[in-house]
Amino acid sequence: MVPPPVGEAVGVAFAAEALDAAFTAAMGRLGPFEPAPLLAVAVSGGSDSMALALLADAWARDRGGRILALIVDHGLRPASAVEAAVTRDRLAARGIAARVLVLSGLGPGTRLAERARAGRYAALEAACAEAGCLHLLTGHQRLDQAETLMMRALGSSGSTGLAGMAALTVLGTVRLLRPLLGQPPAMLRAWLQDRGVDWVEDPSNVDPRALRARLRVPARRADMALAQAARRAGVARARRERAIAAELAAHVSLRPEGFALLAPVRPSGRFRPEALAAVIQAVAGAPFPPASTALLSLAADPRPATLAGVRLLRAGRFGPGWLMVREPRAVAPAAPVRPGLLWDRRFRLTGTAPNSWHVAALGAAAARFGRQAGLPGAVLRTLPAVWDGNSLVAVPHLLYRAQPISDLCLTFEPGRPMAGAPFTPDAGLPLE
Repeated sequence: MVPPPVGEAVGVAFAAEALDAAFTAAMGRLGPFEPAPLLAVAVSGGSDSMALALLADAWARDRGGRILALIVDHGLRPASAVEAAVTRDRLAARGIAARVLVLSGLGPGTRLAERARAGRYAALEAACAEAGCLHLLTGHQRLDQAETLMMRALGSSGSTGLAGMAALTVLGTVRLLRPLLGQPPAMLRAWLQDRGVDWVEDPSNVDPRALRARLRVPARRADMALAQAARRAGVARARRERAIAAELAAHVSLRPEGFALLAPVRPSGRFRPEALAAVIQAVAGAPFPPASTALLSLAADPRPATLAGVRLLRAGRFGPGWLMVREPRAVAPAAPVRPGLLWDRRFRLTGTAPNSWHVAALGAAAARFGRQAGLPGAVLRTLPAVWDGNSLVAVPHLLYRAQPISDLCLTFEPGRPMAGAPFTPDAGLPLE
């Protein structure tokens, strides 16, 4: 074990006594939870995640529940497998079930940290789904928040990014919770030392080649101030996102065929740029919203235009508003039918079909359906259809099937919802 850095240890032993109460309060803010809650906890073996696992275990047991510790072995260091096994044994000694998730194929190369993070969260989400767990806890603490804020500031992040990490985020099928965001790491170490708990020290945490490691010393000197700054930005972001969600709810209808109807915002006729960006992102199935001067111009003066893979058209017979539809040239190419396929980053395929079939846009075949479909031609041409070679097999959204394939379905499922839960800042820090 490594003692707290000089200067951090002052008062930590006494403050650590309040950590259990602070954790319980944080979990209360991040609820609600089901009776006898099942919590997944991401455990690296370091002091932060070990403290989190023990705190979460006690909290869950008090409520008739339990936790499942998920230990990710990235396989990037020779000692990682041994460290994962040691961490699993330490948890098992305290009656905590643990599972090691081994990642493969990372290897050296560009954007390693980004690839490792994506692989880690994909593995954690899959393990949660397998275990039937809705909640995933991570051990991010106050210094992590300070470092994140510094990194984003250096990267010229806007006000959204400067809100730092959220205390609660929806990650695919699980709720990602960070109940320790307001806690200094020295307190977590002192809490573990008081209980005689060991942890693993990852040498990559002090590797000067990593930006986060280089920022650790200056971030530690101002972690409270930086975390408070993130909290202020987070509160402002939450208010802004609630206003955006209210505008979307009042003026936008997202259709299962993958397009949107936008009613004019009275009396100005304008849209919030963030609201318009959210619609574009959903209709395009894009991982990020568009950020451009063209977006600002279009929000201030709505008009027929093409932007970021979508088209803005007058609604015509649908009313006085606008249609947001997929741009035909941006639609994904044909893809073989397979369970779980996400075609065009927007339509999830379920059901079974012969291997020779594929999914592609309806395209020119939309002419055979015409007005009887009740949809604009711009929407019809981009609908997902099932093909066998050049033969049209099915258009699920039009209830058209040339063959009996009743279990085949294509559901509109963009990667990010048009409006989800607003940003949740850490509520455990004072704003003074």
